[in-house]
Amino acid sequence: MNDRNHLGDVSLTHDVKIIENGLLDIPMLAILDHEGQLYPDATEPQLGKEQALKMYHAMVYTRMLDERMVAAQRQGRISFYLASTGEEAAVVGSAAALTNDDMIMSQYREQGALVYRGYTSAQFMNQMFSNRLDPNKGRQMPIHYGDKALNFMTISSPLGTQIPQAAGYAYGQKLADKNALTICYFGEGAASEGDFHAGLNMAAVLNCPVIFFCRNNGYAISTPAEEQFAGDGIASRGIGYGVRTIRVDGNDPLAVFSATQKARELALQASQPVLIEAMTYRLAAHSTSDDPSGYRSKNEEEKWRLKDPVARFKRWLQQKDWLSETDTDDYTKQVRSEILQALKEAEKVAINPIEDIVEDVYDEVPWHLQEQREALIAHIKRYPKQYPKTAGENN
Repeated sequence: MNDRNHLGDVSLTHDVKIIENGLLDIPMLAILDHEGQLYPDATEPQLGKEQALKMYHAMVYTRMLDERMVAAQRQGRISFYLASTGEEAAVVGSAAALTNDDMIMSQYREQGALVYRGYTSAQFMNQMFSNRLDPNKGRQMPIHYGDKALNFMTISSPLGTQIPQAAGYAYGQKLADKNALTICYFGEGAASEGDFHAGLNMAAVLNCPVIFFCRNNGYAISTPAEEQFAGDGIASRGIGYGVRTIRVDGNDPLAVFSATQKARELALQASQPVLIEAMTYRLAAHSTSDDPSGYRSKNEEEKWRLKDPVARFKRWLQQKDWLSETDTDDYTKQVRSEILQALKEAEKVAINPIEDIVEDVYDEVPWHLQEQREALIAHIKRYPKQYPKTAGENN
């Protein structure tokens, strides 16, 4: 047993001393101000032009994808979507500091990490339309991506399940002596789940090389942070569990990149977990099922629009003469056209045959599921007009 964790080398007091939340004084790493200028005492990370532009393009692409797919959901072309508008720097900036061998365990707002790793427009659309080219065979709702080749674990709907899973996966990487780690994304709302506490404690005790990346975007659906917890955000919890902790401006792509780069170095060298709390804001609705006007003001949203991470990064790139307005306009037009074309093609592809609904689940399909499948097939044959053959027939 570590004596210090029990009754060992600790300072003594003979008066009642109360440790208050404010005494933690956790600093927030910031490199770029809201205008894209370096803070006077800040140091730029070692980031070359090619990688910086790749980050910017991934952020722009993500925003274009969000705009198009929210519109597609409103048109009835897909059933559901979750946008990451306002959080692009937190996701892309962190993904850029990893290697492709590092495992990503996502919550559901990390499409920017997939974009950065090379996920294509066609792959996004096939998954969201649940068509025959969807590797999940249409068994997952839209935005539940997964890609083995890109080391991106398939998303699951329940909040927080990926947190203890990430600790376990990272422990496996450690035992296999791999020069790789796991990054686990979640929101501050998911940190209220028991999985968060179990996952962090497990990682700390077993010394797992994992980065727990919290996107503190201010709201758990409609519940503001001040109604979720009384403590100093999520960073203070990492300290309580003995986890190395960094708080960063989540709308500053350079700061997020630097924080994640350092976290990766620490996690691998010391084989220990690191918690990053990225302070950001969800400009979009929680999902296409949500109306944020019911719980926050336009004035609040406009204040955060002034801190737009895409605009901030663009200004920095322009100051370095790495990007021009023409370059931006050309890229935006190209991406918008590419996404729309991929959407049109994906909705024409046939849906997955109902016959294989329980394949890949059991070695031998149980008799009761065979009966249910046969009954379902008979029902569809009886009412063929009610069941589309392609995703586009849902319109």
